[in-house]
Amino acid sequence: MADKKVHLACAECGQRNYATARSQTAVRTERLELRKFCKHCKKHTLHKEEK
Repeated sequence: MADKKVHLACAECGQRNYATARSQTAVRTERLELRKFCKHCKKHTLHKEEK
């Protein structure tokens, strides 16, 4: 199955820090949200999927 590459951006500073693969087989309308470490903010923040 083909995976779609998505970028995760920090919700506080807006920097795109992470790239990950997301399965296209599952139909999802909501965007991926993960708590990850932001090297610009120097703390764990919420990262949201961008187009």
